[in-house]
Amino acid sequence: MLRLVAFDMDGTLVDIPSSWASVHAHFGAANPEGLRQFMAYEIDDLEFIRSDIRIWWRHRPDLSIDEIEAILDRAPLVPGAHDLMKGLRARGVRTAIVSGGIDLLAHRIGRELGMDIVLANGFRVHPDGRLTGEGIVRVPIHRKEDVLADLQSQLAIDPAETASVGNSEIDVGLFRRSRVGVAFRPEDEIVERAATAVVRGPDIARVLDVLRDFPDDPAPRWA
Repeated sequence: MLRLVAFDMDGTLVDIPSSWASVHAHFGAANPEGLRQFMAYEIDDLEFIRSDIRIWWRHRPDLSIDEIEAILDRAPLVPGAHDLMKGLRARGVRTAIVSGGIDLLAHRIGRELGMDIVLANGFRVHPDGRLTGEGIVRVPIHRKEDVLADLQSQLAIDPAETASVGNSEIDVGLFRRSRVGVAFRPEDEIVERAATAVVRGPDIARVLDVLRDFPDDPAPRWA
């Protein structure tokens, strides 16, 4: 029986590649060196966030949490997101965002879609709302599998009762803790090969078709 579906956010529930990159784009900036170091395991999640903030500060030294929220308010949902969540709620399935993206956007998306759980990363701020330069890591990007395992333990839900949906290599860990892993508009071959199903079109409501026969899906695959 399907009891939980865990979703990536950036590129999966929202029609932007990255919430972090969206803030960079607002300032006409980017952080390719920070991304390279992070993907090479030379820096951790917290230092990656610090490096992003330092770049933003070059353009807005007094950058506040409210301004970041306003930037991210422009991020649109992918087509079919409301229909997908409505269909899952009708089956009594719990839904969760497990994202390395920015929590300001994740909480908005969670509210708009009526989702049960939101886990994403954020910022430490001064009392007046200005960024301190430090981040908050709830979802280590390279360890999404561990975050989902903790969530399953808290909810007393087995991996065999779980599905997950993501679009990139960093979502493969979610697939390993799920009976069914759905690659939605996959951006790389790694996530596509790791998935039990692939949805290539723009309408995420097609995930309902994949999950309709959940009990008959392939045998569980998780670490």
